Amino acid sequence: MGRDESKIPSDSSVNDYVYKIFPNDLNDQGTAFGGTITSLLDRVAVVIAQRHSERVCVTVSIDAVHFLAPARKGDNLIILGCINRAWTSSMEIGLKVLAENAYIGEKRHILSAYFTFVALDDWNKPTKVPLLCPQTAVEKRRCQEADHRRERRMRAAKEQAEFRKTFQKDQ
Repeated sequence: MGRDESKIPSDSSVNDYVYKIFPNDLNDQGTAFGGTITSLLDRVAVVIAQRHSERVCVTVSIDAVHFLAPARKGDNLIILGCINRAWTSSMEIGLKVLAENAYIGEKRHILSAYFTFVALDDWNKPTKVPLLCPQTAVEKRRCQEADHRRERRMRAAKEQAEFRKTFQKDQ
């Protein structure tokens, strides 16, 4: 598929990746390690990015990871993810995690996060990705919000680079 063609978000979304929490996934508090969940999210997000771009993709940033509630031993994690926006070579993937008590069917929203990926060509250089064509009001809102987050990321990176320059003068 060429860059000029577009895809809709549901073409690459993941709607119910399920992971069972076992004792080895728990921290001292008896809740799931945040790092374990973050690792799972990175794996699901790369699937979405690669489905959209039809290329090898690498994680560029993880931001706005919000742990809202804990997951406990025996819970099932249900991960939902969708591409929010595609730019030239990068894509933002939004993820939501639910903790499910499989015995009573109760589900709790425990985490939301945003991952940014870049698609690579055969020489490991950033390459163009297909345009994203949001269809629903929710998809259009997510697309606009992704632009806002991208602007914040770029502004923060520029500020950090300027800050680092102050230390280079001292060396």
